[in-house]
Amino acid sequence: MMRIDIISAVPELLHSPLNVSIVKRAQDKGKVEIFVHNLRDYAYDKHKQIDDKPFGGGPGMLLKPEPFFECIEKLQGERNYDHIIFTAPLGKIFDQTEANRFSLGKNIIIIAGHYKGIDDRVREQFVTDEVSLGNFVLSGGELPALVVVDAIVRLIPGVLNDSESALQDSFMDGEYIEAPYYTRPAEYKGKKVPEILLSGHDKKIKDWKEEQSRILTEKWKNINSVE
Repeated sequence: MMRIDIISAVPELLHSPLNVSIVKRAQDKGKVEIFVHNLRDYAYDKHKQIDDKPFGGGPGMLLKPEPFFECIEKLQGERNYDHIIFTAPLGKIFDQTEANRFSLGKNIIIIAGHYKGIDDRVREQFVTDEVSLGNFVLSGGELPALVVVDAIVRLIPGVLNDSESALQDSFMDGEYIEAPYYTRPAEYKGKKVPEILLSGHDKKIKDWKEEQSRILTEKWKNINSVE
């Protein structure tokens, strides 16, 4: 069974998404355990302070190092971790390859930053992997943490009902976008499902899907190309 520990300053953002849909099903099946740690539980001053002004000045507040050290050292004293992931703007863009790699781990910690960021000593001491969702700014690392968890958990064998579903997803084979899908009714408000999909001709359907996949992949590459 995989174990995922998420450390957050605002754990309320995490509880609901982690208890619905595929992630909940994975937990119910005993495929993964997910624990959310409130950073304030590891702040031992009387005010439970977890943030402070940065040395050297500048706007915003930083998450203090002590609560992170207390939490992570406690967890590491109980088990070995394959990855300690920090969701950060300077991290590698998270993609399917990274999701596949993380899904092979047994124990994972995800650090969700907040406010201006975290004291860099936490990153230096513990972090093995840094990931980002893209070149934009969010209020905190909780949403990226949820994205990472969802992408990892659905790859665990036995989580999805159809064992081939994850293998056929977009990006599972490098830069690859799936062909479009259709279901009943065959016609709706004048819009028809491509005739080839109704033909029952497996070879022609396979060829059509491969061609559509090629077209969509090229379109995706053009949209995401950097000039």
